[in-house]
Amino acid sequence: MKLLKPLFAVAFALFTFFLLSFSNPEEQTTIYQTSNKDLKIAYFASGCFWCVEAIFESVEGVEEAISGYAGGFTKNPTYRSIGTGTTGHAETVAVYYNPKKVSFDTLVKVFFGSHDPTTKNGQHPDYGSQYRSIAFYQTEAEKANIESVIKELNEKYYKGKIVTEVTKFTKFHQAEDYHQNYERLHPENPYVQKVSIPRLNRFKKLFPTILKKEARLH
Repeated sequence: MKLLKPLFAVAFALFTFFLLSFSNPEEQTTIYQTSNKDLKIAYFASGCFWCVEAIFESVEGVEEAISGYAGGFTKNPTYRSIGTGTTGHAETVAVYYNPKKVSFDTLVKVFFGSHDPTTKNGQHPDYGSQYRSIAFYQTEAEKANIESVIKELNEKYYKGKIVTEVTKFTKFHQAEDYHQNYERLHPENPYVQKVSIPRLNRFKKLFPTILKKEARLH
């Protein structure tokens, strides 16, 4: 009996090693955690999350923006499954922010000011329900805030054409590791060069006063 225990431990270790060795790196997800108890989380979907993540991370008061999936009805969405447009999920970013430095209202304005909220199911060049525009709310105050901004924008600029969904937040599924910080880590990627970076730069020109110092330098 004493001999079986170390043999079992060795066998288990070998099994774990081979399991990790042959797992697909594109399916690995390391859940983000923060020790900062002052942070709140807001959730937004407005097209490719590579672009959206970089935009929110440039805002003063945002500690981190995490790419993932929300708004759907399947239990374990993946990049591959949501790409079919059949899971109901949209590419979503979880924005970890310090409310003492940036307000939810400002984040809502960043959201609407960094994409076209009148485009149904997509942001050029990406189209499909997984790229639709959604502002998620967790409280009635957040819902009222979002709806107030939509009302103002519809009256002043969009003539009632905003199609953004205002949706009660239920669950966020973090995307696979290789999607996190994708724009920053892969500046040579053709999509990043032609779509993500130009979109980020357009946002910076519109909101220069709320950018982090390092974001202003690039």
